[in-house]
Amino acid sequence: MNQNVKRGGMLVALLCSSLVVASCATGPTAPMGAENVRGKLTTLQEDPNLADRARMELRDAEVAVRLAEQPLPDDDAALGQHRVYMADRAVAIAEAKATTRYAEDQRTRFGEERAAARLNARTLEVSKAREDAAEAAALAMQQEAEYQSQIAALQAEVTDRGVVLTLGDVLFATGSAKLQGGASSNLNRLVDFLNQYPDRNAQIEGHTDNVGSADYNQRLSQDRADSVRHYLTQQGIASQRLSTSGLGMDRPVANNDTPTGRQQNRRVEIIIENPS
Repeated sequence: MNQNVKRGGMLVALLCSSLVVASCATGPTAPMGAENVRGKLTTLQEDPNLADRARMELRDAEVAVRLAEQPLPDDDAALGQHRVYMADRAVAIAEAKATTRYAEDQRTRFGEERAAARLNARTLEVSKAREDAAEAAALAMQQEAEYQSQIAALQAEVTDRGVVLTLGDVLFATGSAKLQGGASSNLNRLVDFLNQYPDRNAQIEGHTDNVGSADYNQRLSQDRADSVRHYLTQQGIASQRLSTSGLGMDRPVANNDTPTGRQQNRRVEIIIENPS
């Protein structure tokens, strides 16, 4: 019996000793959730877009997380959870600040890029406008040179009334309104000119010297103007672009007292109107 008592006492002593050792081995521990908060902070600190945009807030969060990681005894569990909560809020604040500043920087960068793109587009537009203006000016100069060359070929004169082409009486036999064979070369140059400038109309005026009666010369001048008009329409010039008038001997350009003067007065003038 004494041996049984001794054995029981030894078991009780061994159990108490084990409890004391276990209690010493457990000790204070880091509060629950501290490791998770540390992970959030590390992720934020390693983010290249956010880490440099909230340095002060990250320092505050680091201090709060270190405090939350400090081990506490079980009876201070409430304090530990409060520290974890505050550390988590500090990390969230740092992340919100960094995210906001990153978004602002992105908006600024995008705005600068848009402004640069608009400026570049405007520069290209101005450059294109200048190129177009230069091409238009060169084309206008070329067209003007061609126009002057054609005027010279027609042996015409540029006046306020328009381009005036004078065809002498070599077009017609004396007293006749029928075009002679050599008339076509001069008139064909006129056809080419009218075809190139389809927006221009022509007025054909017949003139005579003072030999014969006024009525006779008026009819002759009208018939000659009509003959020229008929030739032009046969070459494809629209009839509505052509008008005729016989002015007889009313508008001489030289003295009718000499043969040379009378020859100058026997003429057909074609006035090609200026464009509207």
